[in-house]
Amino acid sequence: MLKIRLQRTGRRNQAQFRVVLTDSKNGPKSGSFKEILGSYEPKSGSVELKKDRITYWLGVGAQTSGTVHNFLVDQKVVEGSKKNVLPKKTKQVKKED
Repeated sequence: MLKIRLQRTGRRNQAQFRVVLTDSKNGPKSGSFKEILGSYEPKSGSVELKKDRITYWLGVGAQTSGTVHNFLVDQKVVEGSKKNVLPKKTKQVKKED
């Protein structure tokens, strides 16, 4: 299955991300992808997307990760509501001695 997700690039403490199309079986650090579809810089908050290519791949059947889906909703490429991508909280269990 094809997946549109983020791939981290950049140096330590200077993160930058590519928005790439890859097979879901490939690891995020493998470096193998089919196409670069945009970029994201968290320090400046800028998101650049190739909207026409993303709509094409979504039409073909590619799935998006949660964060990329939220970017697409912000940029109005996809209609709908944002997904909650934060991890679920776990209950703290007190140990009795």
